[in-house]
Amino acid sequence: MGSQTQFELPVVDFTNENLKPDTDAWLSACHVVRTALEDHGCFVARYDKVGPELCNFVVTSMEQLFALPLETKKQETSNKLFHGYFGQIPFLPLYESFGIDDPLSIQGCQKFTHIMWPRGNDRFCESVNEYSSLLGELDRVTKRMVFESYGVEKKRCETFIESGNYLLRCLQYRPPQKDETDLGMWQHTDLTTLSILHQLNNVHGLEIQLKDGHWIAIDPSPHMFVIMAGDAFKVWSNGRIKACEHRVRMNIAKEMRYSMGLFSFNGKIVETPEELVDEQHPLRYKPFDHSEYLHFYDKHKIKDPNLRVQTYCGL
Repeated sequence: MGSQTQFELPVVDFTNENLKPDTDAWLSACHVVRTALEDHGCFVARYDKVGPELCNFVVTSMEQLFALPLETKKQETSNKLFHGYFGQIPFLPLYESFGIDDPLSIQGCQKFTHIMWPRGNDRFCESVNEYSSLLGELDRVTKRMVFESYGVEKKRCETFIESGNYLLRCLQYRPPQKDETDLGMWQHTDLTTLSILHQLNNVHGLEIQLKDGHWIAIDPSPHMFVIMAGDAFKVWSNGRIKACEHRVRMNIAKEMRYSMGLFSFNGKIVETPEELVDEQHPLRYKPFDHSEYLHFYDKHKIKDPNLRVQTYCGL
């Protein structure tokens, strides 16, 4: 089922000034967000707080970052899975990325910046922090919408949000050379709670698998952000939410592709709310320790997302 369709994912307009809690616009958007996550594991957010100037500077900063010498890039290491530098991978030759831990804090951005530019690069640090904070706001609003749509109390929602931590991944994909694969990143679901992907410089590549198995290409736009459910949100929702299957193919790209991903994880044990368990939806998962889940994946390398989640915490 590799053919593409003209289907478009649901779009939620976060630029709507009437999108405030307890309004009709808010309740309608909550329903769209929840049903889109249940059906496809994702939706598209129209969000204009990342303005053209900031977006353009982030692209320029990424060009500078990926142009650094390889020995400098390799200094960005981490004992956390997926938090370091990745590149020069034989089976993914088009792909290269960095992870910035705790990007919503200026300290997290300063730590990364100092590794890459020991003499400092204040503008990079401040812009990435501003960019990450704006995406973090979008992440938190989305979680509130999901909780409200399922009727889960606000206090539990705020606790869930406050226990979260973030990783920003800077992603570069080069166009394939002659006789090279056009696969930028293999088909997968994220190990996250939520992932927000932003195709920064209007170069195509991201593809989403729909629930019927067909793949669709997501048109890039500076004001469009793809919000995807990860494995942890699937567990939290008792399997109602689908973890989003996605990949990157550079089959029409003729230039370097830059994108950003803000990934949220949960620092506490994730448990399915009682509101999501009933006769039609019996409890499917044991309490979920997000950090241990990452260790489990790192050890066992189970690629099938359904098997991976079921093996780790299924009942």
